[in-house]
Amino acid sequence: MVWLLLSIKAELENVTDLAPLDDDFQYFFQVVKCTSCNETHPKYVSLNRREEYELSGSKGGKAHFVWKCGLCKRESSAKFDAASPPRPYSAENGQFAPFLKIECRGLEFTGFDPQGMWKCVGLESNTPFGNVDLNESEWTDYDEKAS
Repeated sequence: MVWLLLSIKAELENVTDLAPLDDDFQYFFQVVKCTSCNETHPKYVSLNRREEYELSGSKGGKAHFVWKCGLCKRESSAKFDAASPPRPYSAENGQFAPFLKIECRGLEFTGFDPQGMWKCVGLESNTPFGNVDLNESEWTDYDEKAS
């Protein structure tokens, strides 16, 4: 078992507390390799904190992601740490900050794609911004309260 601590960084201007829009957020990761045979998965996979899947050969064990390696057929899994919900990003621009923690068994994630809908708050005005679309890795809006 390996714990993965995902840290993120962003360039924020006049906003803070960047976080997923809701609890039903799809996190996209790249599965680099099976730790048994080093087979790599070519595409990004998604994990959702609300969706759990049964682990085969386990007595009631569940995970948020279950993957069977195409080469060695070994089942691997990943599970979000329930005690560590995603932390909103509010660090200094360009600095990495811890975001979330995932338990990995038999696989490794090396890439994270922030696609999907996020939210943030105006730095001076506390204006909430929902529906921050990071599919293009960039977002802009206007804070009328702070001009």
